[in-house]
Amino acid sequence: MASKFVAFTSLGRRSLPNQWDLIALSLIFGLFVLVARGSHDMTVPLPAPDAAPITLDYAYLPYYALRTTLRMFLALAASLAFTLTYATLAAKSRRAEAVLIPLLDVLQSVPILGFLSFTVTFFLGLFPGSSLGAELACIFAIFTSQAWNMAFSFYQSLRTVPGDLAEVSEGFRLSPWQTFWQLETPFAMPGLIYNTMMSMSGGWFFVVAAEAITVGDTTIKLPGIGSYLATAIDQKDIGAVLVAVAMVLVVILLYDQLVFRPIVAFSDKFKVELSASQTVSKSWVLDLLARTFWVRRAAEPLARAFDWFTSLRLDLPAFGRRRAEPSRAVSRAVDVAWFAVIALIAVYAGWQAVLFIATTLDWHDVLTTIGLTLITMVRVVVLLVLASFVWVPIAVWIGLRPRIAQRVQPAAQFLAAFPANVVFPIAVVGILTFHLDPDIWLSFLIIFGTQWYIVFNVIAGASAFPNDLREAAANFRISGLTWWFRVMIPGIFPYYVTGALTASGGSWNAAIVAEYVKWGNDKVSASGIGAYIAQATEAGDFPRIVLGVAMMSIFVILYNRLLWRPLFSYAERRLRLS
Repeated sequence: MASKFVAFTSLGRRSLPNQWDLIALSLIFGLFVLVARGSHDMTVPLPAPDAAPITLDYAYLPYYALRTTLRMFLALAASLAFTLTYATLAAKSRRAEAVLIPLLDVLQSVPILGFLSFTVTFFLGLFPGSSLGAELACIFAIFTSQAWNMAFSFYQSLRTVPGDLAEVSEGFRLSPWQTFWQLETPFAMPGLIYNTMMSMSGGWFFVVAAEAITVGDTTIKLPGIGSYLATAIDQKDIGAVLVAVAMVLVVILLYDQLVFRPIVAFSDKFKVELSASQTVSKSWVLDLLARTFWVRRAAEPLARAFDWFTSLRLDLPAFGRRRAEPSRAVSRAVDVAWFAVIALIAVYAGWQAVLFIATTLDWHDVLTTIGLTLITMVRVVVLLVLASFVWVPIAVWIGLRPRIAQRVQPAAQFLAAFPANVVFPIAVVGILTFHLDPDIWLSFLIIFGTQWYIVFNVIAGASAFPNDLREAAANFRISGLTWWFRVMIPGIFPYYVTGALTASGGSWNAAIVAEYVKWGNDKVSASGIGAYIAQATEAGDFPRIVLGVAMMSIFVILYNRLLWRPLFSYAERRLRLS
């Protein structure tokens, strides 16, 4: 009887929440309250275009930070859903890949201002008189700065899954659905997580353009840090600019600790290696959740539901491996029909664009944009080479040391998210005061949108590098340049190519804000297609916007096809862990 009473008492104690439950539940409910508070004002009536709802009072900054962070995480959720579908279809289907990957090249080359110029009216028309239309336009603009990088990373990982692991999955007779969730997605997790962090930072980089929407005579400023910064720059309030940057740092530190640090620590279990590393990533949030009782019990049904969902024996073609065609003749006929349809659509779309541009422009304008695009391309290539030489060794050193990576991670996210607009006052004042050449000195602003894609991808590659291969290299006493060229560079090369590819697209986007900068009424412009598009957007000149975006897209596609795609194919064939 006494033993039953003791057992009953211990069961009752275990069913009660412990102190860790109280802390965890406080954090969870606090997040729910913040989300509810931030989303409540997304559907209020839209203020008049000439209204000034943004105040530079510091007391409003926490609320503005909440609104901006909520938009960015909504865009990140949409980017993740896009990545899991779009990149998977491109990796699994040869015919879909021939269309989706070039389309992705185009999408990542189209600047945010190009999207905003045509989407603002669409979203405002969906919800007339409501702020929801402007909110969706802003979220979509942030989505365009996040999704392409994540999609390229996931596509690269799906194409480089080790062959021996694929054979093991076939040996266990896993269905395509099970293989996708139990092998391919876990294998892609380290790279996807780091690219998700980079995408989040990329959203901060363009948040000013997304929240302070100006197309022609229409200006809409949504409450947020981006519009706060835009207002501070217009009013030349350097104090408000610095306080906004400090708030960005606080927000990044918060979501790094609460979101990304736990995910990075959790993803360590997905590394492909035969011997575990002696140092692992840690997170106080994961440790807190592991010590709870109620929270873990509440999460168990969700975990079982996810296990059931990923264990379904579904034979979906979109998730299966590339299969052999039934016959060469049938395959050739299907290819001809498929690519004929795509070619007709492309020709029709191109012809409509030509007709639209030809309404006010001529061949002289076309030749002008070709020359400006060549100038911007030179800037992009030079900065990409410089960023690679500087950051690849540093990123490898960080990625091979998880403890260092944990400390550097928040700083890297902040630097990647650092709004380029903060540097504009220094650039404008310096160029005007010392009569410097804008074509040279404004070029360095592009590096803010270039280097971080390489940094995060190389860190991800070095972090995912198998520990057993490092031990083998140490046992054979491989060091110096031999270690770099025979061990590490081949190991991180697929990740570097993905980072450099997306860095190229990020640089073209950064050129839009770096080649045409403002500080109050002072404006400085450099020669390039970025300044051309920015000035056309400011003037509401849609034919020139279409011409500039189209020319930039053509150059980016050719650049990627002639350089990055061959390197990507080489990494897929020769440098995969198989």
